[in-house]
Amino acid sequence: MEKSIKKGFYFKQYQAPHQSPFDKLFEIFKELITHTSGDFDEAIDWLRELDKEYKLTDEHYTIDDFIEDLKKKGYIKDELKDDGTSGFGITAKTERAIRQQALDQIFGKLKRSGNGNHKTKHAGNGDEHTGEFREFHFGDSLERISLTESLKNAQINNGVNDFMLTENDLVVEDTQYKAQMSTVLMIDISHSMILYGEDRITPAKKVAMALAELITTRYPKDTLDILVFGNDAWPIAIKDLPYLKVGPFHTNTVAGLQLAMDMLRRKRNTNKQIFMITDGKPSCVRERDGSYYMNSNGLDEYIVDKCYTQAQQARKLHIPITTFMIASDPYLQKFVNRFTEANQGKAFYTGLKGLGEMIFEDYETNRKKKLK
Repeated sequence: MEKSIKKGFYFKQYQAPHQSPFDKLFEIFKELITHTSGDFDEAIDWLRELDKEYKLTDEHYTIDDFIEDLKKKGYIKDELKDDGTSGFGITAKTERAIRQQALDQIFGKLKRSGNGNHKTKHAGNGDEHTGEFREFHFGDSLERISLTESLKNAQINNGVNDFMLTENDLVVEDTQYKAQMSTVLMIDISHSMILYGEDRITPAKKVAMALAELITTRYPKDTLDILVFGNDAWPIAIKDLPYLKVGPFHTNTVAGLQLAMDMLRRKRNTNKQIFMITDGKPSCVRERDGSYYMNSNGLDEYIVDKCYTQAQQARKLHIPITTFMIASDPYLQKFVNRFTEANQGKAFYTGLKGLGEMIFEDYETNRKKKLK
């Protein structure tokens, strides 16, 4: 007599997965080093304070042991500080680990999705089969010929006994065209990004690091350029993101848009887009003589009109702009609405929570269609 197998659920108290003392501290350290803009000493000071409050270590494994392991594993290196004293700085290995952590935190759902280059609705030259067949045309590569379907056609058209395969019997299977996207991410580093007791620059940095890690690992044929804008705008490298800080700047949105379009003009990809993360109104433009015109009181017509002009220029270049406004002031929404209308782009009014997911979803959506 066969034994019956009973199926069901067994409930027990949750047990956290085992982590070594180093791994537990390293997760916290990566978060702290992001908040301190790459300042190792400050991050360790914070870690020591957290250790005092939450008993993260014991006599068998101390913060000093952790620092020694960081050095042995290649996460930190000796470096000379600006004041001439010696100390530690993070390495490229740590920068990669921070980007990966940001990706896991913001885009964790990607782990459950399939392999990935993004597909469009257009068939073309690619390496992913669509399941649809068509007649062979001159110029089609031989490896795209479906042997099974072609032999079947030959038997139907010419019979089995007097088998003959002709060009008219050949069919090819279409492959999916994989879109390539060139993206410029604009990050506002004006002083308002740390005002009112809210740290807005750290979430923006995390989004940028996660997006960079996503593109380089999942969409390697795409390009991502990152720029920051305050009184002026300038590009930064992906490796510089952990060290990004807010300055005593106004918001020169025009300079950021001009630089973003200059970057995208050099790209060969058809699909191009600009993502802009900001929390404030445009308050600064640079004049032709090199001087700055600034006005932080309300919306200055002279400044915002120049923003609208840039939005229209981007539209002529077929570059949509998606604005992520980390503010809810009605007069700012009015500006963003008009700016978005001038570009025919999109705008999201969001707090810091969910910012990363919004950017990811919009990036994925835009890659599915041909941007015009």
